[in-house]
Amino acid sequence: MKDLVIDLEVEKNEILKRYRALLRACKSTLEKGDKRMIRKAFDMALESHSDMRRKSGEPYIYHPIAVAQIAAEEIGLGTTSIVCALLHDVVEDTDVTLDDIEREFGKKVAKIIDGLTKISGVFDTNSSLQAENFRKMLLTLADDVRVILIKLADRLHNMRTMEFMPRDKQLKLSSETVYLYAPLAHRLGLYAIKSELEDLSMKYMERETYQFIKNKLNEKKAEREKFIRDFSEPVKKIVEGQGLVADVFGRPKSIHSIWNKMKKKAIPFEEVYDLFAIRIILDSTPENEKADCWKAYSIVTDLYRPNPDRLRDWISSPKANGYESLHTTVMGPRGQWVEVQIRTKRMNEIAEKGFAAHWKYKESSTDSGLDLWVQKVRDLLKNPESNALDFLDDFKMNLFSDEIFIFTPKGALIQLPLNATALDFAFEIHTDVGASCIGAKVNHKLVPLSYKLQNGDQVEIITSSKQVPKEDWLNFVVTAKAKAKIKSSLKEEKRRIAETGKEILERKLKSLKITYNSENIHKLSYYFKLPSTLDLFFEVAKGTIDMKDLKEYQASEKVIENKPQDKIEAEQVQSLVRTLKAKDADMLLIGEDMQKIDYKLANCCNPIPGDDVFGFVTVSDGIKIHRTNCPNAAKLMANYGYRVVKAKWTNQQELAFLTGLRITGIDEVGLINQLTTVISHDFKVNIRSITVDSDNGIFEGTVMIYVNDTHHLDNLTKRLKMIKGISTVTRFDSIEKAS
Repeated sequence: MKDLVIDLEVEKNEILKRYRALLRACKSTLEKGDKRMIRKAFDMALESHSDMRRKSGEPYIYHPIAVAQIAAEEIGLGTTSIVCALLHDVVEDTDVTLDDIEREFGKKVAKIIDGLTKISGVFDTNSSLQAENFRKMLLTLADDVRVILIKLADRLHNMRTMEFMPRDKQLKLSSETVYLYAPLAHRLGLYAIKSELEDLSMKYMERETYQFIKNKLNEKKAEREKFIRDFSEPVKKIVEGQGLVADVFGRPKSIHSIWNKMKKKAIPFEEVYDLFAIRIILDSTPENEKADCWKAYSIVTDLYRPNPDRLRDWISSPKANGYESLHTTVMGPRGQWVEVQIRTKRMNEIAEKGFAAHWKYKESSTDSGLDLWVQKVRDLLKNPESNALDFLDDFKMNLFSDEIFIFTPKGALIQLPLNATALDFAFEIHTDVGASCIGAKVNHKLVPLSYKLQNGDQVEIITSSKQVPKEDWLNFVVTAKAKAKIKSSLKEEKRRIAETGKEILERKLKSLKITYNSENIHKLSYYFKLPSTLDLFFEVAKGTIDMKDLKEYQASEKVIENKPQDKIEAEQVQSLVRTLKAKDADMLLIGEDMQKIDYKLANCCNPIPGDDVFGFVTVSDGIKIHRTNCPNAAKLMANYGYRVVKAKWTNQQELAFLTGLRITGIDEVGLINQLTTVISHDFKVNIRSITVDSDNGIFEGTVMIYVNDTHHLDNLTKRLKMIKGISTVTRFDSIEKAS
């Protein structure tokens, strides 16, 4: 008992130590009475969570303190946010109510806590609910962006302390993080947090790759630091000689971005040159910022030769998330390209802390970027037509993508997402302009509606009163606004046609002596696999469904269940999941002689025994087994978490699984012969197909082979790499990609 008392005493001191560190972190923003307010929130949180512990066994209060610390230190939020961060879990996890919060801390804090409580369940039961909750979360965001910022701080701390969670939880949280939270941080300009969230997700989703890159970075650390010193010192000398106050240092790229580059360019780690960027941070007054940055640019490019295609000027026209900086790539002292970022202290704070830093500089800059963004969210939320999941995708696409700037004929600037078309531009100007658009002039040249706009284009829209929105427009527009307006206009047209179909159907049913009532209409829709009665009337009007079809329906009517399709689907999924999650089947074992559960291996990633996998319950195809690093995994886990089941391989008989290898090298005589000998004779592996392409002495081939498991495949890969002339052997995800 005595030990326990000592432990509690130690914990009590640790809690106070962390609380004092938090106060130090928000010292700069504290005003009169703020300290008392924070103390009150801390006491309430401490009291409410007193009996709770985290998975690691630590007192739960460590978590709210850490979230408040991140909000203060890394995002730069003020007292209201610190109070909300300390209390963010009390309403959800304890007996404290929102009314208690409002009574103690006022309406504003209560509203933010309400927003945070709403979002905490975003990814629970099923997908449409997730997206609906996400919509709610954004509605709150439209009122107060701090809800999202605190939620990001909460997620960051959970990701930092995730090692005690079960593996499936780690994968689910990582998928969600990379699918929603990292892009959200990026969109709010929180670059440092975005990078850390991506790295942490990768740490759990791609463990081996993460560790490999991390170790490689550590090996070359000393060499890299010397290079940065050699590069920076002459720059520093001249910059200071010119009367500028500057900090010059090297910043390593995140593990996630290095991995992305390796994948994108299909190159090994050794060939990724820009493992770090040189950053020059100038201490400038607001009126000299632009001139000082260009002065520093001219100093760097005098010393080192710049790559003219790699100059990015986000000082003259900042990104939509407020990011301002000059980027250039120059040839360093050892003949390698180095990225140099030039910005002022103010710009750097905005780049690291996003819009929270904007508020700090309110006097010297407007909040128009944030207002515009929030306005876009509001427009999206107001559109009642869009289905919740479409909404999620539209939201991601419109608010997380890079922007382009387009000019109207009179020179006004319109901001659109990357890949926007002339038709998107027309809808952005006005719904009626979009609906009646027949073409456009881009930089005075006539172009079709689907023309993809480039940054800086000047666009004039040509309209006609006879034009109406067409179905195929949906194939090329990208903005949510254009999609929503086209869909609603097509729906109107469809309704008009469906009215005629309704009358035709009524007559035809009468002649078949089938009563025209809502029950029978629903049965018909289900029979013809149509999502709604409107679609049924529409198909009848178009003549797709005729008398012959109706007679077939009449004959089969005896066996039709009277249930709408989506209900049946939901029930099928639920019962399948229930079967799987029964006590004895907590984990789906793949590869046994399993009569009771029908599973298939997913084509998108072709898992083989030994891969880290999960099961996904589909409606018509039983269970699909995916690799956890499958290109579709993040989306499936984030949107349909309730359909995901844990799965692992059992020790099974020697079964063969089809997988593909991509092989490159120097085309030497007899290379193919050596390859096939190693595969067929040494490893006794069956080859299904082999395709080879040789171009100017470079050999590239794909081999489809049957292997037993990952161990078997790894050994084969190692042996193939030893063949003279072979430079790379990589497994590829999808069998379809190869064919």
